[in-house]
Amino acid sequence: MTLHGLVLAGGTGSRLAAEGLSDPKPLVSVGGRPQVVRLIETMLASGCPTVTCMVREGLPGVRETIEAQFGADKVKVVLCSTPSSLHTLVAGLGAVPDGAIFCAMVDTVMRPADWERAFRETAAHLEEGADAVLVVTPFVQDETPLYVHRDAQGLAVRVGSQRCEPPLVTGGVYGFSPTARGAAREALADGVHRMRGFLQRLLEEGARVPTVEVEQVVDLDHVADLKAAEAMVA
Repeated sequence: MTLHGLVLAGGTGSRLAAEGLSDPKPLVSVGGRPQVVRLIETMLASGCPTVTCMVREGLPGVRETIEAQFGADKVKVVLCSTPSSLHTLVAGLGAVPDGAIFCAMVDTVMRPADWERAFRETAAHLEEGADAVLVVTPFVQDETPLYVHRDAQGLAVRVGSQRCEPPLVTGGVYGFSPTARGAAREALADGVHRMRGFLQRLLEEGARVPTVEVEQVVDLDHVADLKAAEAMVA
């Protein structure tokens, strides 16, 4: 199955800036490469025919770095000033070609082998009729983790702030079918503004959402996260 890539970089990176990091979050170096460049390279290498990057308007150098590295043939940069994560997702969905999507938050770091498996298994699940796919991890690092409760078949049945056992949280990587793309637009129109709210609504409406579990995912929210990410990809 063909999956188009979507990178969400609509945030301001305020926490990193508050801790003294001058680079915008998409340009933070991980393993010697700007993070957004690493993500785009990963998606293209995995098989995405196109990658769309939603980039916060006003972040210096991000658009220029992407366009200088990749050109405009397969990689599209869309500037946004969206007020929430779901607004950014829906704007991105409108910019991506029709079909299924492999989506990642710009601050998501995983080992190369985990990216390969996440993409491969996401494509397989969507090919088999899944509405969406969640990449999950037992590595609970986020300040406000979104726990994923699963059934015996590994399907997500509920997401929320309530801890599950064993603990599993979302990793910032998603697969979306064309049906889920439409559901995201409907959720936003109905007043849902956060990605977690959209995911919960999907599950409440009976969507089939398999999970792909990887050992560790690092979110680049703080300077300390950069150290963990560097150690993981070294």
